[in-house]
Amino acid sequence: MSLFDHKVSELHSLLNKKEISVSDLVDESYKRISAVDDKVQAFLSLNEENAREYAKQLDAALGNGDEVGLLFGMPVGIKDNIVTKGIRTTAASKILKNFDPIYDATVVQKLQKEQTVTVGKLNMDEFAMGSSNENSSFKVTKNPWDLERVPGGSSGGSAAAVAAGEVLFSLGSDTGGSIRQPAAFCGVVGLKPTYGRVSRFGLIAFASSLDQIGPVTRTVEDNAYLLQAISGVDSMDATSANVDVPNYVSALTGDVKGLKIAVPKEYLGEGVNEEVRQSVLDALKVLEGLGATWEEVSLPHSKYALATYYLLSSSEASANLARFDGVRYGYRTDNAENLIEMYKQTRSEGFGDEVKRRIMLGTFALSSGYYDAYYKKAQKVRTLIKKDFEDVFEKYDVIIGPTTPTPAFKIGENTKDPLTMYANDILTIPVNLAGVPGISVPCGFSNGLPLGLQIIGKHFDESTIYRVADAFEKATDHHKQKPQL
Repeated sequence: MSLFDHKVSELHSLLNKKEISVSDLVDESYKRISAVDDKVQAFLSLNEENAREYAKQLDAALGNGDEVGLLFGMPVGIKDNIVTKGIRTTAASKILKNFDPIYDATVVQKLQKEQTVTVGKLNMDEFAMGSSNENSSFKVTKNPWDLERVPGGSSGGSAAAVAAGEVLFSLGSDTGGSIRQPAAFCGVVGLKPTYGRVSRFGLIAFASSLDQIGPVTRTVEDNAYLLQAISGVDSMDATSANVDVPNYVSALTGDVKGLKIAVPKEYLGEGVNEEVRQSVLDALKVLEGLGATWEEVSLPHSKYALATYYLLSSSEASANLARFDGVRYGYRTDNAENLIEMYKQTRSEGFGDEVKRRIMLGTFALSSGYYDAYYKKAQKVRTLIKKDFEDVFEKYDVIIGPTTPTPAFKIGENTKDPLTMYANDILTIPVNLAGVPGISVPCGFSNGLPLGLQIIGKHFDESTIYRVADAFEKATDHHKQKPQL
């Protein structure tokens, strides 16, 4: 049995009893990485020397009888678009292949305050653009449940590393489903918090009005602990909200009696695999058995979410990625004879195809003569999508549906068809457009591949999401199953 089969609270207890050490936990992580990461390919870089040295320091503190927090000594993986001082951060792009940050993201500082141990940086789709992890400039991460399939994206490395038992938990980022979709594909728990709940300072921006950092874990309880640690207002991020952070773990009562669940008919309609649909209906029966009630509702503007998202996110990306020009940092071409040539060649050689595709789309949508027809109209539709959620939440506590329309697909299956690839996020995108929180928890299997249940809540009401997710998890054993690597 691996140490990582325990929950964080159990490991914390073992540490306090001196039955294990922080060095044991870090050793477990690197041993597992050494054993399986040549197959899974979740990590882009490792922080082994520093991590082992820090583990010794933490063990010394433990030996002195110091008071330690719950996440003390726990090994964590960080998605490679979250900057880490002294640890290379590339956003899985050639254009940042030699970038060593001189500061830490706020979430990394918060984890350091909790004395977690950073094991390494995790692979992703380049600049978080993708749903399969096939857009990384360096390697393709594999799904631990089936190495011929994708782990999802863009936080595929974050989900695969947790599923494969390489780290206890990880941080990812979610712009249109990039935590929840890979969590569903890899059979782990992934939360996108409310926009503004977690600081984005130090997150390499893709689409600033949509991006949100969140936790990927094995259990709902661990997820709640991790969100607790990284939440809160930050003076370095003007979009972080000055809202109280509740005790999320106290919400894990297992009690959902009287809870009202809305199930959008659009989330179980055309394009959703029959086994996925059935797994959601089975999950609703479980919650009914626990005393909750559910009704079918409509989110009528959901059908416009995909087009709205790709216009808005690509527009923001075209502005955000303008900074990567070869002048100040990152990759610079050797083939330029003048400044304009240097800009062009650096960006042509440094960005991958998907990133270029989205920059082109975004620049077009923002250009004179097209701004009103595309970007402005997309912003208006975004407001309607947000209003749909607000209307439903007047009568219901949570919204439930599938996380993804299908189980994980094969590597290479959709790479030549961007539109099919984009449609993989069709059930997760509305949550980002509305800025509400959503979690994916394991809810079943299809031919040995995990399926995810998505639970969506009101703004800043992660506690209710956790309450429902925890009650469902306690009543089922989907989360206990592990891939056999």
